[in-house]
Amino acid sequence: MLKTAVQEQLLPGDTLQAKWDFAQAAGYDAIELRGKGDLHFASRLDELKQAAKDGVVMPTVCVDMLHFFGAFDTSLRADAIAQMKSQLTVIAEIGGLGAQTPASYGMFSRRLPPFEPPRSEEEDREILLAGLTELGEHARREGVTLFLEPLNRYEDHMVNRLEQAADLIRRTGLGSVKIGIDSYHMNIEESDPAAAILAHADLIGHAQVSDSNRLQPGAGHLDWPAWLAALHTIGYDGYLAAECRLAGDPLEAVRSIPAFLQRSGA
Repeated sequence: MLKTAVQEQLLPGDTLQAKWDFAQAAGYDAIELRGKGDLHFASRLDELKQAAKDGVVMPTVCVDMLHFFGAFDTSLRADAIAQMKSQLTVIAEIGGLGAQTPASYGMFSRRLPPFEPPRSEEEDREILLAGLTELGEHARREGVTLFLEPLNRYEDHMVNRLEQAADLIRRTGLGSVKIGIDSYHMNIEESDPAAAILAHADLIGHAQVSDSNRLQPGAGHLDWPAWLAALHTIGYDGYLAAECRLAGDPLEAVRSIPAFLQRSGA
């Protein structure tokens, strides 16, 4: 049986408890939180602890920030690492599993002029390894996992495919860093998404879902039976967290996701 989660901003309700009531009725097993910058996630600790006490299942947090640990600017990198450490600590305090982040977002794309970033590939790699190692060691101390998410080439120029994430993670030597896959980005970057899942089975720690057009699963052309079958084959027992835009009536769209994924993965 697939375990599904949904990001909190997609749910109706003014409290996590109200969102959880809707999520459960729709067939979800958990809520994925969103972690904003400026230590906003840490400021929610009392709210999150109460929600957990009330039975809300919140295993993961996905960052919602403007800069990340692969930023060009030294001060922005330092801030991103501080924010991620805080989010890892908070998710640990509420009994969660870990936090998902890309290396960068919207910082540079080789698909648009000037085509060459201000940092060499070797420098990129050094920066990413240093950041991943620091965050991974913090995650290990907290007893949670850092999930590195490859993004498509239009959103990040450094980590686009599972093989790139896997290489960096293996070089850290840390079991507390895994790949957080996203079906939307994989649809763009992987020549065979199912094969990529099989090839990196040992490092896949979390999964986010949306269709080929970033809408809810079922609203695009992604081959869901193949994608889900690959996860089943590798014994993935984590959550499938809906991170998507919604087409049609938003409440009906959110309600449709668990049943669609169950049918597609049957």
